[in-house]
Amino acid sequence: MNKVRAAIVGYGNIGHYVLEALQAAPDFEIAGVVRRAGADNRPEELNEYAVVKDIQELERVDVAILCTPTRSIEKYAKEILALGIHTVDSFDIHTGITDLRRTLDVEAKAHNRVSIISAGWDPGSDSIVRTLLEAVAPKGITYTNFGPGMSMGHTVAVKAIEGVKAALSMTIPTGTGIHRRMVYIELNEGYDFTKVSAAIQADPYFVKDETHVKLVPSVDALLDMGHGVNLTRKGVSGKTQNQLFEFTMRVNNPALTAQVLVCVARATMRQQPGCYTMVEIPVIDLLPGDRETWIGHLV
Repeated sequence: MNKVRAAIVGYGNIGHYVLEALQAAPDFEIAGVVRRAGADNRPEELNEYAVVKDIQELERVDVAILCTPTRSIEKYAKEILALGIHTVDSFDIHTGITDLRRTLDVEAKAHNRVSIISAGWDPGSDSIVRTLLEAVAPKGITYTNFGPGMSMGHTVAVKAIEGVKAALSMTIPTGTGIHRRMVYIELNEGYDFTKVSAAIQADPYFVKDETHVKLVPSVDALLDMGHGVNLTRKGVSGKTQNQLFEFTMRVNNPALTAQVLVCVARATMRQQPGCYTMVEIPVIDLLPGDRETWIGHLV
């Protein structure tokens, strides 16, 4: 079997778990890791891999798994697609997905490559569940309740605010798809908490939600990677009322995001050039090996 050669671009929480997911996957090999520091102060677990500052320094790469902050994904994806490499990412600003898909579709087709965006667990695998429930109950209402748990995207957004030394953003469900954001921060010296708090609440990640910012002596003492979702749809199948569906999970946030990214990296090898979201990808393409074997096992 010719293994897919994947590069990890960015090596924070998600990058670390992507490494583990690739190590466990039977059909992948790790082409290398791209990080700002390059090989300087490389973590011990990367000793056997190429660690570089630029993806062009790596030998043959089939797909790049982008583990960078959401706001830098478009830039990285465009640059890497132009090199003739497929890309996958976990872009998580729901309101920006259709625009990013449109933009990267042009880039991917221009370079005869595939880009799959917003491939985490929400947006991502939860999006597939919502799509299925919408199909089996076309009339109705779906509520997606996240948490309680750490939101990586929101936490990264807080860390980017000037004056923030360390941060944790917790998502607390209040019901019917409404959430409270609890943000815990440490400040760098000389910064005013009131001003930093206002900047956090004005950020697009937080501006639409009830957000509380708290100054704490140690963010690390509060850190827990656990998260979860409860997704409920109540609706109508045909003309029959009161159909009720529920999907619940409790997960390690970055580990699940990483696993989804690796599954989707596999799927890039099976699509026509262009940019896709997960709801457009045949679910069976996320699995390794022979399609007919999976059909016999799952159907």
